[in-house]
Amino acid sequence: MEKNGKKVIVGLSGGVDSAVSAALLKQQGYDVIGATMKLWNKEYSNVQKSACYGPGEKEDLEAAKRAADILGIEHMVLDLSGEYQKYVLDYFKEEYLAGRTPNPCVMCNQKIKFGYLVEKIVEAGVKFDYFATGHYARVSYDEYKKRYLLLRGKDEKKDQSYFLYRLSQEQLGRALFPLGNFKKEEVRQMAREWGLNEFAEKEESQDFIEGGDYSSIVGEQKPGDIVDNSGKVLGTHKGLSNFTIGQRRGIDIGGLSEPYYVIDIDACKNRVVVGKKEEAFSDSFFVINTNWIAFEKLDKEIKAKVRTRSSSELVDCKIIPEGGKIRVELSKPCFAVAKGQSAVFYADDVVLGGGIID
Repeated sequence: MEKNGKKVIVGLSGGVDSAVSAALLKQQGYDVIGATMKLWNKEYSNVQKSACYGPGEKEDLEAAKRAADILGIEHMVLDLSGEYQKYVLDYFKEEYLAGRTPNPCVMCNQKIKFGYLVEKIVEAGVKFDYFATGHYARVSYDEYKKRYLLLRGKDEKKDQSYFLYRLSQEQLGRALFPLGNFKKEEVRQMAREWGLNEFAEKEESQDFIEGGDYSSIVGEQKPGDIVDNSGKVLGTHKGLSNFTIGQRRGIDIGGLSEPYYVIDIDACKNRVVVGKKEEAFSDSFFVINTNWIAFEKLDKEIKAKVRTRSSSELVDCKIIPEGGKIRVELSKPCFAVAKGQSAVFYADDVVLGGGIID
């Protein structure tokens, strides 16, 4: 196909989604360059082999290069380990030690993939029109509002718009999400058709760090008490980073007549508060550090739907500006609303924006 005169950088991770994204864009006539981030810091020697961050990065870099070779596109590797340390790993550690539950993927997309990676490519003297990734999401432009909109991916099971809600208008304006209108199995089939068989069958990594063991990142922590709402000590914990709101497994308390769940993490007293399942539900909460996409700012109460975790259901809500914060009133109580996680708001398929649960 003839070139369409536009150059696009595709973030190649070594997985099927980014490889097929590059293939689709090449088929559409774009001049495609693959870019892969080098993030691994050998300081964290206890982190396991695979997942998003770990020493298995060497294999991912090699896989990304193979994908580029198969597709006949240029490939570049950029070292962002310093930026990743500061904006993802340090943030992750600080949030857990403060008793909150961080979301490293949200931060990585805003600060690293669509931020410093793009900046480094520009600094390298590479001129391009768009930056693309393999996320299952869509972007459109609203002529009336004069704003770029972020939309959910067509594949509801794979939709990743939740992780992209912090992107700015500038970032969305040059973003392409080639997989936004496809389902995962369609993507795997396209990979086979383009000779990317090894990627089509590759198992996906769902975790930030394999196995969810964050001790190597968070560091040594002080043990503390596990208590109920009255302050009664039921057991001990080895570190706050082992817990999140709504957690049932791994609490290590026994002798109770029914399951207990984590309902609060008190960093000041270094204790984990547990209770019955009904105590882990919330009917309202506040959000801070908001980023609005569909409009510039929220200046009045509106109705929307909210997702309080990437895997949670969409729930009807009211979003109410209140003294520098945003209060969210839910139509029904939600399980495991955790400080530090993101609340992302939707109107049908459109991402209105979101913020950090406070």
